[in-house]
Amino acid sequence: MTLKCCGYPVDTVQVSQSTPVRAPSPYAADCPTRTVLDRVGDRWTVLVLLLLERRTHRFTELQRSIEGISPKVLTQTLRALERDGLVTRVVHPEVPPRVEYSLTALGRTLVSAVAALDVWARSHIDEVEQARAAYDAR
Repeated sequence: MTLKCCGYPVDTVQVSQSTPVRAPSPYAADCPTRTVLDRVGDRWTVLVLLLLERRTHRFTELQRSIEGISPKVLTQTLRALERDGLVTRVVHPEVPPRVEYSLTALGRTLVSAVAALDVWARSHIDEVEQARAAYDAR
């Protein structure tokens, strides 16, 4: 059964016999979960999360490690991840200022799913490239 909750359709999930809980539906255009999926599906977000899984990084370390990302896009990505509670930004009071980024506890819960995508991509890149070549040859 689909209902409206907080302005977006949700499915009803029965947790106990007396308490139905409404679960968000990312298939609804105005569901807040869609913005989370948009963030996680961004190519730069995936790369930043994978690097931060290893250890805390400074901005310039992230920029040097991710070929092709501009400082503006890296800044936007880090701010969005910080806003979503996935990354923390620590400014050390030094001259020049030292800024470090690390995963939050919430970010660590997400990184295992992102890491699985990384493993899948590395394992299947040859098959994907073959499929692309076959498609392009048509």
